[in-house]
Amino acid sequence: MPNLQAPHVTLVDTRPRLHWAWIVAAVAFVALVGAAGFRAAPSVLIDPLHQEFGWSTATISAAVSVNLLLFGLISPFAAALMERLGMRRVVTWALLLISLGSGLTVFMTASWQLVLLWGVFVGVGAGSMALTFVATVTSRWFVKRQGLVSGVLTAASAAGQLVFLPLIAHLAADHGWRTASLVVSLAALAVVPLVAFLLRDNPADVGTTAYGADPDAPPPVSATSGRTALRAVTVLKQAAHDRTFWLLAAGFAICGASTNGLIGTHFVPAAHDHGMPSTTAAGLLALVGLFDVAGTIVSGWLTDKVDPKVLLGVYYSLRGASLLVLPHLFAATTEPPMWAFIIFYGLDWVATVPPTVALCRRAFGADGPIVFGWVFASHQIGAAVAAVGAGLTRDHHGSYDLAWYVAGGLCAVAAVMSLRIRLDSPDAR
Repeated sequence: MPNLQAPHVTLVDTRPRLHWAWIVAAVAFVALVGAAGFRAAPSVLIDPLHQEFGWSTATISAAVSVNLLLFGLISPFAAALMERLGMRRVVTWALLLISLGSGLTVFMTASWQLVLLWGVFVGVGAGSMALTFVATVTSRWFVKRQGLVSGVLTAASAAGQLVFLPLIAHLAADHGWRTASLVVSLAALAVVPLVAFLLRDNPADVGTTAYGADPDAPPPVSATSGRTALRAVTVLKQAAHDRTFWLLAAGFAICGASTNGLIGTHFVPAAHDHGMPSTTAAGLLALVGLFDVAGTIVSGWLTDKVDPKVLLGVYYSLRGASLLVLPHLFAATTEPPMWAFIIFYGLDWVATVPPTVALCRRAFGADGPIVFGWVFASHQIGAAVAAVGAGLTRDHHGSYDLAWYVAGGLCAVAAVMSLRIRLDSPDAR
C-alpha cells in the first residue's frame, strides 16, 4: 500500500542576516557622537566663562589646549590598551570619565579647576576613544568597505557637534553654562549601557569573521603580549624610521591646527567680535558639522577608489584657500559668501581622516591603528598650539586675522608633504 503521508520538507531561512560588524559600527558611531558633545562646548562657553570669572581668552584657551593635547597623546596608548583589555572596557571607562569631567565643572571656581576638569579629565576620556577607536574597529571588523566605514565613523564627531553645539549655545545663553555642561555629562553617560551590552571586541567573540573576510582564513593575531605603554612606544620607534610616518604626522599636525585648534575653538568668538550673536555663530559651526558628515563619508568612499595621498593633497589645498578668504567674510549678519564658506569648509573638515587611516594601514600593516594613534597625537599637538596661539593673537592684536592667514599658508605646506608620500609596503597600490 503506498505511503500517502506528505513528505517532510525542511524550510531553510534564506533571509540575509545583519552582520555583527555593522552592529559594532553602529554602536561605535553612537559612542563617538556622545563623546563629541563636550569637545564641541569650548567654542560657545568661552564668552560665558569670561563674563562670569573674568578669565582671559588665552587662559580659557589654555584649558582647551590641554584638552586637545591629551586627546591626541592618549590616543596611541588607548589603541594599545584596546588590544590588551578590549574596546568595550576602554570605551565604557572613557565615557564615564568624560561624563565625570563635564559634570564636575559646575562646581569650579578657579581657572586651574577648568584645566583639570575640562582639560585633563575630558581630554583623557575623549582621547581614549578618539580616531584610533575608528581605526581599531575598521581593522578588526572589516576587510571590505574599510574606507567607507572609517569615513562614517569619523563623521560621528561631526554629528556630535551638529547635535550638541546649537543646544549648548542656547542652554548657555538661556540657562547658563552650568546647565549646558550637565546636559553634555548626561548625554555621555547615557551611551554607556549601549556600549556595555552591544559592543564586541573581536568577530570571534560572536562566532563570526570580519565583514568581507574569507570564512576559512585564520583570525588576525592581536599583539597583546607585553605592557600596553611599551607596545605603543615600540611601534613609535619602528615607525619613526619611516619617512612616510613623518610626512603623515606633520601634515596631520597642520590638519589639527586648522580645524579643532582654530575653527573649532575660535570661530564663534571671532564671529562675535564682528557683531554676530554667539547662538548664530554656533549654528553656523554646527552646519560645518552637517556638511562634514557628507564630506567625510564621500571621502571614505573615494579612499577605496583613489590614491589616498592625492586626496590629502587636494583636501589640504582647498582648505588653505578657504581659510585665506575667511577674515573678509565675517559680519554681524550671515551673508551668502559666509554660507559658501560654511558649505565648502564643512565638506573638507575631517575628510582627511579616511585617507590618512588608509595610508597608515598600507604602510604599517597590523601596527596601523597604533601608528595612526601617534599620527593623530601630532594632529592634537597642532590643534593645541593653534588654540593657544590664536587666543594670544586675539589678546595682543585685537583680532584673529593673522591666525587665519598663517593657517591657510600651513595648509599649502601640508598639501605638498602629502603628495611626497611614497609607500614601499607590499599592500601599497
